[in-house]
Amino acid sequence: MAKQPHLLVEDGDLNDIALVPGDPGRVDRIAAQCDEATTVARNREYKVVNATYEGCDLTICSTGIGSPSAAIAIEELHAVGVETVIRVGTTGALQSDIEIGDMVVATGAAKDEGTTERYEAETVPAVPDYAVLSALVEAAEANGESVHVGPIATDDAFYAETDEYVSAWEAAGLLAVEMEAAALFSLARRKGMAAGAICTVDGNLVEGTQKGETDDEELPEKAKNNVERAITLALETAASL
Repeated sequence: MAKQPHLLVEDGDLNDIALVPGDPGRVDRIAAQCDEATTVARNREYKVVNATYEGCDLTICSTGIGSPSAAIAIEELHAVGVETVIRVGTTGALQSDIEIGDMVVATGAAKDEGTTERYEAETVPAVPDYAVLSALVEAAEANGESVHVGPIATDDAFYAETDEYVSAWEAAGLLAVEMEAAALFSLARRKGMAAGAICTVDGNLVEGTQKGETDDEELPEKAKNNVERAITLALETAASL
């Protein structure tokens, strides 16, 4: 098989399970919690690392921002044999009782993006694999995390998330909004892969709060290292699978 044009990997280069953050910088943060890590490839928004965590061999691959680049990553990870993908991301809360630093495990994602409609009808649900979903929830609860489990929204237009959109998502009972999960869930399902997503809350769109607007010293304890904790939960989930 030829080398994949974006991830620059070939069949056999990667492990069965991949953690897929959006940010290439988060690949390094995940690798820092692993026992061993080796960079496989780096191209555009994609950084690919093979690592070992508590005896579990896994791959870490950034997807970039949004569903189009995430779909490319999932297509090419599947092409070289990856079987399970777990998104490790950040998200904006859509319910007033969800706080910065909390964890959200998605049971499904509203397709408020344009990528999945090129693959399937909008009525086809974007949902994670039950075993991965359950393992993420179990890891969060075992670590005493404030975890919210339920549906989220995936949106393409970060700067067009108007008050009207936020109100509609809130009224629908969606927990949070991010930019990749719907594509991840949909493509994984279509290709026979298992997928899940855990995101940590870095702002609340309903309350108008954002982590970066508050001095770290004033943040509640759970908001100070929330990304590192989400990474730990994802790694423990991978090891349990």
